[in-house]
Amino acid sequence: MINTSEILQTVRMITEEKLDIRTITMGISLYSCIHPEKKQLYDRIYDTITRRAEHLVEVGEALECEFGIPIVNKRISVSPASMITAACGDPMVAARAMDAAAKTTGVNYIGGYTALVQKGLTENDRRLIESLPEALSETERVCASVNVASTKAGIDMDAIRLCGEAIKEIAERTKDTDASGCMKLVVFANAVEDNPFMAGAFHGPGEGESCINVGISGPGVVKRALEKEAQGAPFDVVAETIKRTAFKITRVGQLIAREASTRLGVPFGIVDLSLAPTPAMGDSVAHILEEMGLEACGCPGTTAALALLNDAVKKGGVMASSQVGGLSGAFIPVSEDIGMINAARSGALCLEKLEAMTCVCSVGLDMIAVPGTTSAATIAAIIADEAAIGMVNSKTTAVRLIPAPGKDVGDEVEFGGLFGRAPIMRVSPYSSEAFIARGGRIPAPLQSLKN
Repeated sequence: MINTSEILQTVRMITEEKLDIRTITMGISLYSCIHPEKKQLYDRIYDTITRRAEHLVEVGEALECEFGIPIVNKRISVSPASMITAACGDPMVAARAMDAAAKTTGVNYIGGYTALVQKGLTENDRRLIESLPEALSETERVCASVNVASTKAGIDMDAIRLCGEAIKEIAERTKDTDASGCMKLVVFANAVEDNPFMAGAFHGPGEGESCINVGISGPGVVKRALEKEAQGAPFDVVAETIKRTAFKITRVGQLIAREASTRLGVPFGIVDLSLAPTPAMGDSVAHILEEMGLEACGCPGTTAALALLNDAVKKGGVMASSQVGGLSGAFIPVSEDIGMINAARSGALCLEKLEAMTCVCSVGLDMIAVPGTTSAATIAAIIADEAAIGMVNSKTTAVRLIPAPGKDVGDEVEFGGLFGRAPIMRVSPYSSEAFIARGGRIPAPLQSLKN
């Protein structure tokens, strides 16, 4: 039971500390939509999504009013489009149908324009990756992802090369909006099938017909708890404080997830208890790390502080819900976190330090703007580095890079809203062309042999 004290604490977390439900995401299977004719496939995808998600936004808004908890986004994730469109051979059919359905249902974004290519490319996988520039520049709400590596399969370097080329073309096609199309593409290693967060959400092959996944967020709540309960205290006290706070945050997510599930008549999937920041002051993961004693995020000690935070969040969350999943940890997107933005501007935070931080946190190199002159091979090599971290450490890692045309180190890109703004970060000037040109597959590590 939730007692009066917990209710009052939750009210304070919402009104003063920026606690919110970042997203309610409905996962929808599209396997029943498969058809070789483009018109039939389009209609089936559109009809399935609009029928199942007809009341998603309505229910989300009702829950906001009744419980007083902000629900920032209502979203949909669908089965990987490369699988659904293989029979017709044109992935763009799915992109157009998904976009139309998202607009009809009123959701913010729809994810699942996805290819899973960690061990090799089918012809339709290749077509989908090559279509990413068209799909993400011509649709409004479609988000895409490509899983290029896993601990069990290794790293598909051919797919990584294609992704690097696609990111460059997406940037060029959307250069009038500071390469905003690149914000809608995530390249993964060890992608999870129940992630509610965009741009990487898709309804995995191991999922059922439909489910409700909820992503919560509360960096401000954690920072305030450390200020009040752990100032100057040893790290075991810091960890315990974060655990207790994560427990409270997750309880809120569990409540909303179960209510949404009941009202929509859709099974409850998971609560993703990731600390997802925003550009608003008081809602920053970087500021949590600085509260632990760092002068600026990125200075020595940052990786250790982030490891403690990520671990404590997970430990606290799993005590509050038996259905924790998704990514669940601390996000470090540069453009979406005011503390990260300021650290990158000042030079305290660089690309190499961010890569080190991704060894111990959720996701990876996220929402990072780089010079528009950065080559496709360099982008691919950055993806390969991050994929290697995920593969060897048996964790999810990802890359969401934005090579901004016409911009260089010292400039900024502005996206607005939750996407925020990002200083252009320096990239090594040395070439990776010959490395990426080799192609093939980097074999899975020895720790993949667990059977």
